[in-house]
Amino acid sequence: MATRRPKSAGQPRKSSRVPPRRDRSLTSRRQASLPHQTTLIYLGLVGITWLVFGQTLRHDFVNFDDHVYVYDNPLIARGLTFDGVVSAFTHPHARNWHPLTTISHMLDCQLYGLNAAGHHFTNLALHTIAVLLLFRLLRVTTGALWPSAFVAALFAIHPLHVESVAWVSERKDVLSGVLFLLTLAAYVRYARAPSPGRYFIVALIFTLGLMSKPMLVTVPFVLLLLDYWPLRRFDKAPLLNSRGGIVGWLNRRPNYLFLEKTPLLILSGLSCLVTIRAQDQTTGLLEQLPFTWRLNNALVSYIEYLAQTFWPARLAVFYPHPNNALSIWQVTLATTLLLAISAMAILLRKKRPYLLTGWFWYLGMLVPVIGIVQIGEQGHADRYTYLPHIGVFLLIVWTAADLATAWHLRREYLWLGATTTIVVLSYGAAVQTSFWKNGESLWNHTLSVTSNNDFAHNNLGFLYLQRGELDKAISHFETALKIRSSNSQTRYNLGTALVHVNLANALARDGRPEEAIVHYEEAVRLRPDYGNTYYNFGSVLFQHGRIDDAIAQWQKALAIQPNDAGAHTSLGNAFLQKGWPEKAIVHYQKAVQIDPREANARNNMAWVLATSSDASIRNGAMAVSLAGQAVEISDGKDAIFFRTLAASYGECGKFADAITAAEKGRKIAISRGDSHLARTLERDIALYRTDIPLHQAASH
Repeated sequence: MATRRPKSAGQPRKSSRVPPRRDRSLTSRRQASLPHQTTLIYLGLVGITWLVFGQTLRHDFVNFDDHVYVYDNPLIARGLTFDGVVSAFTHPHARNWHPLTTISHMLDCQLYGLNAAGHHFTNLALHTIAVLLLFRLLRVTTGALWPSAFVAALFAIHPLHVESVAWVSERKDVLSGVLFLLTLAAYVRYARAPSPGRYFIVALIFTLGLMSKPMLVTVPFVLLLLDYWPLRRFDKAPLLNSRGGIVGWLNRRPNYLFLEKTPLLILSGLSCLVTIRAQDQTTGLLEQLPFTWRLNNALVSYIEYLAQTFWPARLAVFYPHPNNALSIWQVTLATTLLLAISAMAILLRKKRPYLLTGWFWYLGMLVPVIGIVQIGEQGHADRYTYLPHIGVFLLIVWTAADLATAWHLRREYLWLGATTTIVVLSYGAAVQTSFWKNGESLWNHTLSVTSNNDFAHNNLGFLYLQRGELDKAISHFETALKIRSSNSQTRYNLGTALVHVNLANALARDGRPEEAIVHYEEAVRLRPDYGNTYYNFGSVLFQHGRIDDAIAQWQKALAIQPNDAGAHTSLGNAFLQKGWPEKAIVHYQKAVQIDPREANARNNMAWVLATSSDASIRNGAMAVSLAGQAVEISDGKDAIFFRTLAASYGECGKFADAITAAEKGRKIAISRGDSHLARTLERDIALYRTDIPLHQAASH
């Protein structure tokens, strides 16, 4: 008889086994800690961004495009107005059409005036938002928390991004960066549940991005790369049910994904057309280098940006173009590296799809600014890497993460490497940011890290010219001319002419008009189609009493630039000096029509209408209106304008108002140490107290 084997008291049945309690609690703790980790990462990203760039809140504007974008642009400086917003959409700004960027500068002036700290704050805030959006986008699309955080950290503090954040004029970079990442986020949402409404949101945000910076024309290409990885839409089944005919053809995934981008490509094409039209004037003045020079520089620049990614040293705001100085081996090596990396990314695309997305993100986004179409004189620029860099960071970080897993590296080593990288890059970025505190620091640093940089010498010289440090200004202008003399390309004639004009202005202020005239004449010879040369030439001649010669130069300027309000005002002053008030009034009127903020033309025309010895010319009511407008435009800070207003009231017989206006002008003159004008206004006041207007032909 068989006997039943007794049960082992210490061995439970197989069916009764349950996972150890410790494993379940560990999983629970990990899930619970994830939101806290994410929050800490967000805070950490904000912290390192402000640690590096917070110093910009103490920085000033720089004399490199900031005057065009903000402080010397009356349309921007007066803040957010209806006319300004309309102009932002209907006229190019700084040779580009980016109305949202223009409006953002107007809004800053509305909020902060010309306080540079406020403008820097907006740049930093936008950059911070872009950093956080990038982290969220990568975390949502890849599910990889720490790699996403590290890519966002690199984007936040890499020294190559200093130019985009610390330079007020590069508002277009940080603003378009925010809209670029919002476009990608909206696209991810659409890709996961396609609908016309969600696609419309993608197109809308993309349009806003193009209106911030036209460099975003490559976004449809980037979206295709995202389709490949991390969205993997190329691998998924068709969204629509299979049918015959054209619908069935659309359902084939590759065709559908490409055709899906067609509306966005149309938007990119329209942006390109608008940009070309806006830059037409610039490309007409700056002749293109030979195509082979531009192509060679573009190939080498791709590798130069990569080298600076790993070794961001000796960074400058302006790198002179190498022209034909690049050797065959440099171009060959750059081409070989680009082809080799591209081939590797394609060959490894199935095993490591992030290589293809990251690498071609970098290559594609740089195409509009790599230099094939040459706009400025620079060889390359740090600011162009701001968004293309994301692709490089993706490639590096995900490759490092995969290798760490394959090599079984301890987590402590990864933390040490990541922390060291962030600390080193943060320090480098903070030092680089410190050079942007003002124009003098920026250009001196540029000269210290580059050679034969005539552009930097010219800008530093212009800064000293504005300060009245004429010896330093002349020295830098002469150095710039010496460097430019080696460039025989006609493309450089405009820049050389500008240096001649700046040097001539400095020499004229230094009491050396004959030397100045030599440089004006050379500038005219180099670029006879550049109206500003004639304008400056005429101004110096006028100051030295050569009225007829000045008139001739200003007429040449207006023949080239008929809508130059300053030239019309100057020509009116010359005609007034010659005793031709009727001709003067004609040009003052044209200046006022061209520039609604032209105060000098209004003031000078009011003076003629109030004080002319010819009764047929005088018009007291119109003079009061024009003089009042001039005072308002100048914010009541110009004593001369108050003298004109007083004379206008006197012509109308309003002597009490005339005395009040003259008293205000006298107080301003005294506060500014202009004793001669103060005494003149005292004599005017005495005249008004006897009810006698200023009927004199002499202008002031």
